[in-house]
Amino acid sequence: MVVSKQNYEDLRKQRLEENKRRMEELHLPQLSQALKTAHSPKPSPMKRTKPRVIGTEMVEVRRSSRVANKPAPVYKEIVVYERVDLPRSSRRYTYSRRDLANRVYASDEAREYAINKADELEAMLEGGHPSFVKPMLQSHVTGGFWLGLPGHFCRKNLPKKDGTVTLIDEEGEEFPTVYLAHKAGLSGGWRGFSISHGLVDGDALVFQQTKPTVFKVYIIRCKDYQEGEKNDVSDA
Repeated sequence: MVVSKQNYEDLRKQRLEENKRRMEELHLPQLSQALKTAHSPKPSPMKRTKPRVIGTEMVEVRRSSRVANKPAPVYKEIVVYERVDLPRSSRRYTYSRRDLANRVYASDEAREYAINKADELEAMLEGGHPSFVKPMLQSHVTGGFWLGLPGHFCRKNLPKKDGTVTLIDEEGEEFPTVYLAHKAGLSGGWRGFSISHGLVDGDALVFQQTKPTVFKVYIIRCKDYQEGEKNDVSDA
């Protein structure tokens, strides 16, 4: 027997109505809702985390009992540099760096002449004071204005620390300079002495130590060699 489509739909709807009525009689919809509510996850409250605190604590360093009563050693190296200040001079020195391009170098003959004359002058000095001869180079009288002194003389006769060394010229005028012991030479103040006396390459200076930090300075000019040659030619 073939059931028509319309009869089938009617039977299906009838069964659905019967099933719905039975479920209501058994209170199944309410039971299903209760189960959903019971098994639904409850929202968990946000946990409040406490900030992490890093504590510091002073801990005494453990030391041997043999040195416990002695002060702790200090391993930091401390270097102290003493600044040497020169007294201000009212005298002004003029010098232009443009002169570096016009350097004039002494001839070997003029240089040797000045050194020989300085040696003769040193031999005639009286008083028994230590002395030495210093020929001038371009680095001494232009540009850097640094005057290195004989190392053996400095180690024997000058202080072991930086300080002020006074130069006295032949007119009796004093020129304080900065003496650097670790470099064995004159720095600040030497420029003023050099410019004031018009020192050039080839001149030779005689330094006579009259006191521990005082020098009498005698200047031999290399230009005197050329003037001597001119006089010899005119006499001939």
